[in-house]
Amino acid sequence: MNRTTLSLIAGTTALAAVTAFAALDTPSASGAGAAEAAAELPVERTSLLCPAPSMSDIADTSYTSYTPVTKGAASGGKAELQAATEQSADGTGGTKTGKGAKKKAGKPVLTPKEPGTPVTGDTSGADAPALVGTADGKFAPGWTVQETTEVAAGSGRGLQGVNCTAPDTEFWFPGTSTAAGRTDYVHLTNPDDSAAVVDIELYGKNGAIKSAVGDGIAIPPHAGKPILLSTLTDERQSDLTVHVNVRSGRVGAAVQALDDKTGGDWLAAAADPAGSLVLPGIPKDATDVRLIAFTPGDADADLKVRLASPDGLITPAGNETLHVKSGMTTAADLGEITRGEAGSLVLTPTDQSVPVVAALRVVRGKGAKQETAFIPATAPVGTRATAADNSGRTTTLSLTAPTGTATVKVTASAGSGGGTPVTKTYTIKSGTTQDISAPVPSGSKGTYALTVEPVSGTPVYASRTLAATESGIPGFTIQTLPNDRGLVSVPRTDEDLSVLQK
Repeated sequence: MNRTTLSLIAGTTALAAVTAFAALDTPSASGAGAAEAAAELPVERTSLLCPAPSMSDIADTSYTSYTPVTKGAASGGKAELQAATEQSADGTGGTKTGKGAKKKAGKPVLTPKEPGTPVTGDTSGADAPALVGTADGKFAPGWTVQETTEVAAGSGRGLQGVNCTAPDTEFWFPGTSTAAGRTDYVHLTNPDDSAAVVDIELYGKNGAIKSAVGDGIAIPPHAGKPILLSTLTDERQSDLTVHVNVRSGRVGAAVQALDDKTGGDWLAAAADPAGSLVLPGIPKDATDVRLIAFTPGDADADLKVRLASPDGLITPAGNETLHVKSGMTTAADLGEITRGEAGSLVLTPTDQSVPVVAALRVVRGKGAKQETAFIPATAPVGTRATAADNSGRTTTLSLTAPTGTATVKVTASAGSGGGTPVTKTYTIKSGTTQDISAPVPSGSKGTYALTVEPVSGTPVYASRTLAATESGIPGFTIQTLPNDRGLVSVPRTDEDLSVLQK
């Protein structure tokens, strides 16, 4: 092979690598300012991380995996969800039992069979580990895994749910706490072959909280690690914002917030700091709603607070605006803001736009029969979003279109034990929120998934609530539904052979 041929191959390979990088680095369908795209292509590989579900001996946890059928996806592929057991780089498992010994990776917790049909698994007790999942080929586009746990008694009792998340390098969690009666853990899961190093920063009502032990936390390869917030500081504050910054590597992160009296749930990471935020799907029977906000910039933020109700945008009396001081966590009690109707919170700048992160703590029930869930600010649905694990529990899908009327297609998949998919279309008027009783597949058996697809250009925000009342306690959990990242925009490229001469 002559030098010219070798140069041509090398140049072509480099061009392909640049094109692949550009495809992965473009904004998602839910973002703004995307480059002109030649096509939206299905992703070819997806990673998901699930935190260890519970430290309670009486916890019962179910996992549901689902990949929507995606046009243009590969014909082959596989997906697996395995225990995070500190596997070594060769994938054989790195838990040593003797000098130089390696323990083989265990049997997958879940192994999906085909896109379009959910697969379930379950576990119980306090020893269930974090999970690391990978999907490629036809299983990768929009792969979604839901972790749902029922705890009958004790701190955090009730229904807890979380979407397993993709690894990243930065996370914001407004709504955490170190108050008496509250036990909050930051769960960090490392999917890679080398250790990740993480800094955890805490911000309270007076600003940053000094914590020497929050810097340089090492997360071993293929392992999960829960960090108790109260071990990072002696200060006891009701409202905190946690910033997880990954110094090296990448992790999945979620906060498990447990209360001795009002149950608990998972707090997923809030959407990236932005001037305007939407927090969708406040239950219509919420008895107490608390807004927690934080701005990481150098300027204070002044926000207009509005509720997107079934009849349009309204301003809650007594909570018309919120002033958020730079670097300080601010909270506001909104009480029974929904007053028996569907609602979503919409935050917009009163004047200058300042990036903010925010979340809601939502309580249902009263007295000794209270239960808590969280709604972080979220990105719009974009092209498509997916919610797994809809079964015997009551499912409510909440859709809001804050800036314009939207048409939304919702599909209920086949059940894990059989059934036929069903699709319904809904119109969401501008500035409103609509709670819908989610469609159910015909002849459904087992659990099923919901896929939300806006068919108009107006941004739509969504969340899904699962509810199950036990012993008179209204257990519930809420998951927001941002874009499922099943498609990637590939920018237009032109052939330029001059790169081969440089």
